[in-house]
Amino acid sequence: MPQDTAKQSSLTIRAMRAEDESEWRDLWTAYLEFYETSVPDEIYQTTFSRLMGNDPQDFSCLVAEQGGKLVGFTHYLFHRHAWKADNVCYLQDLFATPETRGTGVGRSLIEAVYKAADDAGAPSVYWLTQDFNKTARQLYDRVGKKTPFIRYQRP
Repeated sequence: MPQDTAKQSSLTIRAMRAEDESEWRDLWTAYLEFYETSVPDEIYQTTFSRLMGNDPQDFSCLVAEQGGKLVGFTHYLFHRHAWKADNVCYLQDLFATPETRGTGVGRSLIEAVYKAADDAGAPSVYWLTQDFNKTARQLYDRVGKKTPFIRYQRP
């Protein structure tokens, strides 16, 4: 159900702050549950610490805030690429609460990562998703270009 214009205009995309930890944890838990996985508390703590740190090798986090409540987030990082002189940007995680899907939260978060990449001089932003993630893929088909790569990982 689309949001009314007043609600849409109150959407803010910003860097995550230390006081966001509890809400971020709830959102990341919901994200992990969507992908039928979980992580131990130690990983929550380590990840949050890295997200709050200043190491350029670590992830960054942008959150979507609406009406004083976090309704989405994205984790992303910059890394070197053997085929390019400039760093590239990997958008690892993207989540919008179910009630905000289709209202521009996901698009706004992706566009904010695009801006962060531009500001950092990283001409490429890429991400992965699972084939069953049809709702998100409808957005991704509008804001990105599907590549022919298939991901493998060590068993």
